[in-house]
Amino acid sequence: MRESIAQWESYRTRSTVKPFLKWAGGKRQLLPEIRRSIPSSFRTYYEPFLGAGAVLFDLQPAQAVVNDFNDQLMLTYRAVRDDVEQLISLLEVHKLMNSSDYFYEVRGLDRNTASFGELSHVEKAARLIYLNKTCYNGLYRVNSQGLFNVPYGRYKNPLICEADALRAVSFYLREHDVALMCGDFSDVVGKARPGDFVYFDPPYHSANSTNFTSYQAGGFSESEQERLRDVFAWLTERGVKCLLSNSDTGFIRALYGGFTVETVSASRAINADSSGRGKVNEVLIRNW
Repeated sequence: MRESIAQWESYRTRSTVKPFLKWAGGKRQLLPEIRRSIPSSFRTYYEPFLGAGAVLFDLQPAQAVVNDFNDQLMLTYRAVRDDVEQLISLLEVHKLMNSSDYFYEVRGLDRNTASFGELSHVEKAARLIYLNKTCYNGLYRVNSQGLFNVPYGRYKNPLICEADALRAVSFYLREHDVALMCGDFSDVVGKARPGDFVYFDPPYHSANSTNFTSYQAGGFSESEQERLRDVFAWLTERGVKCLLSNSDTGFIRALYGGFTVETVSASRAINADSSGRGKVNEVLIRNW
């Protein structure tokens, strides 16, 4: 039986709808600046690079189309929406079993394609959340074969199963018109119209290869950044309001030279290079 509106309010009180994953480039710290750059009203919200979903869960729009090119991430969102109680049960098992040896056993499941393919979508989702909460520095990184390759983090008491947060996110996704997609960012926004709002939070540009952007095998190259700029410009011509986050580099500023660019300061805890953590400058770019 689906929960009542009263239950939804209870979830909102006990556990705000919030990200349940640690994610490089997460936007929770920048939410005040992002809120100031969002239109006062819009029809459909589009987010082609969902990641941990901080902006989506902060806005909680009634109608949204969200996407990420990480298929395991989007599978996890579908499991949270459709099978949250089974997911919580599996995470409780991971919590009880957690150790270095157990971590590497779970991490190694995707090395055997046949065995990994036999896992249910909920088991795969529980695996992703468990690895995310227990791996080193909260990195989500895959190698060129698409295999998760981050070592064990050795946390004293990792929050492996945030049951209330998972239930709150599940209820939000089920009770609102939120389409979960996994594909190319350009396809996701193809139906955006004037009155809609698009927020782009792509893997950030960096001249430093240790800055973490390898969420998916293949990465996000400068040519992809240029293709994203072209989509941003195309939406602008169509009269769709867009906001984009990225690193504050000369390359990005040159790409978006014809748009409004605001410098913001963010704290970053997730980076393969410790010198890349702490306060860094980023940019918010909008087309109005």
